[in-house]
Amino acid sequence: MLGGIVGGLLGSQVGGGKGKLAATAAGAILGVFVGSSIGKSLDKADRLYASQTANTALERNTSGQSSSWSNPDSDYSGTVTPVRTVHNADRSPCCEYETTFTIDGRTETAYGSACRQSDGTWKVAN
Repeated sequence: MLGGIVGGLLGSQVGGGKGKLAATAAGAILGVFVGSSIGKSLDKADRLYASQTANTALERNTSGQSSSWSNPDSDYSGTVTPVRTVHNADRSPCCEYETTFTIDGRTETAYGSACRQSDGTWKVAN
């Protein structure tokens, strides 16, 4: 969970506008795995593939629609699936998601949620 928070914070420092929104969400998702052994195996290219996929999935996919990525050089892959979008009392969207990473034939799955803040950034909610 701490990795998700740190990843979200780091992601929020990248880009502007919609790019900043997506980078924050992607950072939060990737951060969940940074502290695990599978996360430590991801190189810069793997993180880029996963980040771009998370951007697409959280900004465009409907609930249950997965986006997948694969790095042909490392043979690592993963998915990001928005599970459900709900709205807070202030009508800001929160997205529950499932993400997987497959490295050396081993798959890990994590679940989380992130909410869009009034300034347009995403904040990990769990």
